[in-house]
Amino acid sequence: MIALKILLWIIAAIPALVILYFAFLYITTLFVSDKKIYDKNSKFYRFLLNFSTALAMKIVRIKTVCTGFEKIPENTRFLLVGNHRSKFDPIITWYLFKKYDMAFISKPENFKVPFFGKIIRKCCFMPIDRENARNAIETVNHAALLMKNDEVSIGVYPEGTRSFSNELLPFHDGVLRIAQKAYVPVVVLSVTGTEKIKKNYPFHKTTVYFDIPSVYDRDTVKKERTAELGVQIYNDIKESIKKGDAM
Repeated sequence: MIALKILLWIIAAIPALVILYFAFLYITTLFVSDKKIYDKNSKFYRFLLNFSTALAMKIVRIKTVCTGFEKIPENTRFLLVGNHRSKFDPIITWYLFKKYDMAFISKPENFKVPFFGKIIRKCCFMPIDRENARNAIETVNHAALLMKNDEVSIGVYPEGTRSFSNELLPFHDGVLRIAQKAYVPVVVLSVTGTEKIKKNYPFHKTTVYFDIPSVYDRDTVKKERTAELGVQIYNDIKESIKKGDAM
């Protein structure tokens, strides 16, 4: 009987805890400008981001299988270049790469998401205006400066948008200039399985595969033309995706 009462108290407490948690998030985001591009990675907001992501991954029942992570260079910032299949791609990625303080360059709409749009701003995530070349260059320069100042590593999706067919879309090689300007390595990432999360939840868990097929050192990145480097990275990801889809 006592055990039943405890269980009922726990069940009753869960909605209250959820409300308190979102109230806390709301209060913390009141102090964040939705127009400013931040140049300091906030440890407090980074903790909120990682903690919230960990909870979400538990609730959505996401399992990750990671290979090639031993190739990630230590003691340096880097540009992470990957494929894009789902809205979950960056969310799971910034959590798996949490020790590297990943900040993604993303479409402006993502910064309008309640609570989290402001949290990611404080973690140095940046919107990019693809319709305005001058603004896009400013974003590239700012991303390079963040890495030079050792604030964050930067994540980009050269496809520019999600691939709803799961086929790798053509690359926009210009984002590779970030690595050239910052003089940092490029870490290549392939992701498969995230496109199944929405379909599987809530009845089934989803296994997502992350693979790092290659890393290009800073000297190679610096001397290569972005178009040539883009072709190599594209092929690396394409081959790695085939392996992930076969699992």
